[in-house]
Amino acid sequence: MENKVITAHVPLSLAEKVDQMAVRLERSRGWIVKQALTAWVDQEEERRRLTLEALAEVDTNAVIDHQSVQAWADSLDTEKPLPAPKG
Repeated sequence: MENKVITAHVPLSLAEKVDQMAVRLERSRGWIVKQALTAWVDQEEERRRLTLEALAEVDTNAVIDHQSVQAWADSLDTEKPLPAPKG
């Protein structure tokens, strides 16, 4: 796998935390940053996937209207909660 060096300016307090974690985990600062960046990229890719999925559901009208969700949520504190609405 090829590598590319990237740089970023981070607050001193964050850099110090990364250094502390590197010592505690007996890993390099670069390893810590790579793990964090990988996790963030994965999270953002999943967020985008879920957003596109939700927009596709809106396009096909496979949604639950606000009033149904609100009525269900309001019923949760009652003795007879409503079943969760389905789209």
